[in-house]
Amino acid sequence: MLKLFKLAEHGTTVRTEVLAGVTTFLTMAYITFVNPAILSDVGMDFGAVFVATCVAAAVGTLIMGLYANFPIALAPGMGLNAFFAYAVVGSMGYSWQTALGAVFISGVLFVILSLLPVRAWIINSIPKTLKLAISAGIGLFLAIIALKNAGIVVDHPATLVTLGDVTAPAVLLAAAGFVIMIVLDAHRVPGAVIIGILAVTAVGILFGVSEWKGLASWPPDPTPTLLQLDLVGAFEIGLLTVIFTFLLVDLFDTAGTLVGLAHRAGMLDAKGHLPGVGRALLADSTATVAGALMGTSTTTSYIESAAGIKAGGRTGLTAVVVAGLFLLTLFFSPLAQTVPDYATAPALLYVACLMARGLAEIDWEDATEYAPAVITAIAMPLTFSIAHGIGIGFITYAVVKIVSGKWRECPPAVLVIGVLFALKFAFF
Repeated sequence: MLKLFKLAEHGTTVRTEVLAGVTTFLTMAYITFVNPAILSDVGMDFGAVFVATCVAAAVGTLIMGLYANFPIALAPGMGLNAFFAYAVVGSMGYSWQTALGAVFISGVLFVILSLLPVRAWIINSIPKTLKLAISAGIGLFLAIIALKNAGIVVDHPATLVTLGDVTAPAVLLAAAGFVIMIVLDAHRVPGAVIIGILAVTAVGILFGVSEWKGLASWPPDPTPTLLQLDLVGAFEIGLLTVIFTFLLVDLFDTAGTLVGLAHRAGMLDAKGHLPGVGRALLADSTATVAGALMGTSTTTSYIESAAGIKAGGRTGLTAVVVAGLFLLTLFFSPLAQTVPDYATAPALLYVACLMARGLAEIDWEDATEYAPAVITAIAMPLTFSIAHGIGIGFITYAVVKIVSGKWRECPPAVLVIGVLFALKFAFF
């Protein structure tokens, strides 16, 4: 291990790396509860998605550890799983098999981009403002889903949405779960999210709000989602925007996460570049392909890896430990099925808060920057679609820059993407 992961060169030890891996796993293990809960809402088998989630996370993280030698873990991404379930399948009406096909194609395209020098041009050509706005918008999209699942926000024929019954036991438990997560995070307690989920679940079972389904068993049957993707249907013209959205969000989210985490770990070179970023992107894109084959939405690098890096993780050994723990989790599917919506809703809301903080980094002195950013962010929850939010944001950014005489600040890539979205809204 000393030789394979170059522990001495990175100034770390096996013990430190193992502890870092456990820390990272605890901060992101909530995905094994949340992802199956979201995807099962559209008819996917909960147990099969649970297996797909664990296996996709393990495969992607293992590749990241062994091939890229980075202390970064992967799992099905929050936001993209909601887009998959509630927008592509729910609102647009496609089958989940077709949606999986779209995820697979986006993953293959990501693999190709990861192997080509063009990846750097694509990542750098999109303004920082839009990248931050997309991240924040996905956070707001998660927030409205969380509030809906918790019963705090309900539909209304006159005002579209209104306040639900805040005295209902499930609503009170969801609110308590959110407070627990925030308090634990404020005290820097590792695994704040999963502790909150399990605590609320336990209280709900104790008071009869939900029922106990068991702790451990053999892994569920993966065949209900294994290799069930519909590639033919995914090539339908109407899904081009969906594929592009999966690809765009995964690409920028991964790039931003990798650079941010590498900065915290002191892995950037003198020019601020990340050596070996191509390998890391290839690991991420390969994980998306593997996840789609298993039966889950886009797999991506997790910002929660920062917890492990803070604990001293500096090499791929940290990631290998995380991968092993995800495989071990396969034997705890009854526990995952015990966790109710009111326990996962606060986790969604917590992640939403983390993602929304990107708005703070926007230039609030330049209206041509902050206005498109705000429009992008609020369009996602209000149209209930990440893709529509991105499209409206790119169109707004391009039009505002050109009309205000700042057309030189509008990269060609933004203009092209804006035109494509405008054509999509007009004719498809």
